[in-house]
Formats: sequence, structure tokens, C-alpha cells
Amino acid sequence: MTELVTVYFQVHQPWRIKPLRSTDQVQGTDYWYHDKNKAVFDRVAEKCYLPANALLLNLLKRHEGRFRISFSLSGVFLEQAKAYRPDVLASFQELGRREDVELLGETYAHSLAGLWEDQRELVEQARIHREMLRDLFGKEARVFRNTELIYDNRIAGTVQGMGARAILTEGTEKILQWRSPNHVYRSTTGLPVLLKNYRLSDDVAFRFHDHGWKEFPLTADKYARWLREAEGEVVNLMMDYETFGEHKWRETGIFEFLEHMPGYALREGVRFLTPGEAVDRLKPVGEVDVPWAISWADVERDVSAWLGNEMQQEAFNALRDMRERVLATRDPELILAWRRLTTSDHVYYCSTKAIQDQDIHQYFSPYDSPYVAFIYLVNAIKDLDAKVKVRLAQEVPAR
Repeated sequence: MTELVTVYFQVHQPWRIKPLRSTDQVQGTDYWYHDKNKAVFDRVAEKCYLPANALLLNLLKRHEGRFRISFSLSGVFLEQAKAYRPDVLASFQELGRREDVELLGETYAHSLAGLWEDQRELVEQARIHREMLRDLFGKEARVFRNTELIYDNRIAGTVQGMGARAILTEGTEKILQWRSPNHVYRSTTGLPVLLKNYRLSDDVAFRFHDHGWKEFPLTADKYARWLREAEGEVVNLMMDYETFGEHKWRETGIFEFLEHMPGYALREGVRFLTPGEAVDRLKPVGEVDVPWAISWADVERDVSAWLGNEMQQEAFNALRDMRERVLATRDPELILAWRRLTTSDHVYYCSTKAIQDQDIHQYFSPYDSPYVAFIYLVNAIKDLDAKVKVRLAQEVPAR
């Protein structure tokens, strides 16, 4: 029987790339689909961010000291909140400054830099993100959550070297085999690892409104019993924040579920912790050895969502190989544009996976097809690389 539960929400929006032909003359580094980005942000703000934030704030006050949550707010999300909806940023700040809310570290651009052989960009983007949290929330991130829970032994070692207290990842059987995700584990370098209980998390994030699911309807009291009855020490619930109101519309009852679940869980004897509190309280019960990267994406729980075809690999490699040239320009505008292009969503939109996963990929994509997404991405990369080369050619060697 489990007494401890952590609740974590990912909050992220990419700077989507506007339709770009290879012959287009781009002014500066304006590769961004501004109308689409603002329209999406406004829609999700009204359907999810503002109502869900208000609900969670009321829950935290109602269950003062007994309900606790955590967020991972990507840097590119925070940029858009500042640009498009200061009211959304203010509502997250009101939540994020509370003692019962933990903010997790991640890469500034929600990037795939952790998959590069050279890990310096992962470290740098984590530093940028950490400074953003200090500036906007006055908090230090103690626990790290890599993009889309992507994790392997090498990433764990890098994150540990950055001073993180722990790291989150997917509780897949690929790394656990017969073991339960409902414990704290340690990496091969000794860093505490919290694992997502994907069954209980996905019951909310994916199956909640599935009328064909044998457990439909999922009620708050039933779910609270499942949490209590789970074997192990701690159940880690991890999901996209947009589950509430955007992926699952208000009409499904998802907000009513969120409003009542903590109260029922507390009555069942469940105690809520933040991830940082969980690793402070519990000792690792064993080691997870992950020589190849895993994630929380798709049925495979690997990185094929981003690197599953040649288009994705070409774009991934091009962005990786540009790093030294871009940084050598010392041009903040070029560097910022490049980092925004490293956001994982751009190659995610280029996926051509099997039908059960492709439906999910297409749901998130603003483009008509993965091939169109690839054309726009590559055109932006090529335009930026050309500007980088021009900028470097203008440098006059020091005498």
C-alpha cells in the first residue's frame, strides 16, 4: 500500500516555425509563426492555464500543507507567456512562489541537447533555464527533468555534475523489468531517480475520456483508491499540464476530477510530496542502468519520436553540428534563434511513425504533413546557417 504521491506537470509551448520556402528572404532571424503561436497560446491559456491554475491555487489553500505539486516550465513557454499573456505568467508566478509548489529544472529550449555526444549545450541550457526561474520566481531548481523525460546513464552523470538533487524519467519495463516504479532508485553514478508510474499517469492523461476503456468513467474517489492500493513507497504522477482543458476538454469532467481527487486521496491516507521532498525522505532501493536513451513518448518509450526517420536525423545532426559556429559569432540574436530551433517539437512534427502514434504526432503539429514540417525546419536551419557564415566572415582577425 502506497502512502506517498508526487504530482508533476509539464508546461511547454514551442516557437513554431512559419511556412518558409527556400527562396524566401527572411528578415533577421524571424522564423516564427507569430499568428499561430499567439492563437495557440491564447486558446490554451483560456482552456487550460488560467482555469487550471486557479483551481490548483484553491486546492493548495483548501488543503493547506497537505497537497503539493511540481511544475516544469520550459524557457520557451515562459518567453511566450511574457510576450503574449502576462496574465498567464502572473498566475504561474502566484503558484510557483508558494512553498508547496516545486519548480523543476530543464533545458531552456526544451531541446534534445542531452542526446548530443557533447553535453555542454545541455549544461548551458540548464543554466539559462535556472536563471529564468530565479528571475521570475525567486526559486532554485533542485530536481531536474530533461526534455520529454529523456534519460540515459550519460545524461544522469551530466545532470549530477550540474549539482541537481535528483532526476525524473519514465518508469518503463525496459529499465525496471520486474521491479516497481513506485520507489526511488539511483543512477549508475549515484544520482537519485524518480520514475513515472505511466499506468496511473496515463489513466488521466490518455484514457480519462475513453468510453471504450473498461474503467470508464474514471472518478476521483476510484482513482484515489488506486493510488492508495498501489504497491511501493511513492507513486509519481507525471503528465502534460494541457491534459486539463486542452487535451481533455472541460466537458469531459476533467476539472471536476482534478478538484476532488486530492481530497479523496487525503481521506484514503495518501500524503502528497514534491519530488525534492520524496528524494529527501526516501532512500534508493536499487540501481537503474540505462545505456540507451528512454523517454515518455509513444508506445516504445524511446527517442524514435524525434529520431525515427532520415528527415529527423538530418535536422537533428545539422542543428548539433552548427553549435560551434553559432556560438563563435557571439551574436545574441543568432544564438537565440538557433536555440529556439533546437526545441524538440520541430523534429517531432517530422515523425512518420505507425498509426497509433502518428495520430498523436499530427494532433500536436501545426502543419499539414511531416514532410511540410521538415521543409520549413530545414529552410530555417539553412537560412540561419548562411547568416552565421556571413557573420563569421565579417570578423577581422585580431592583430
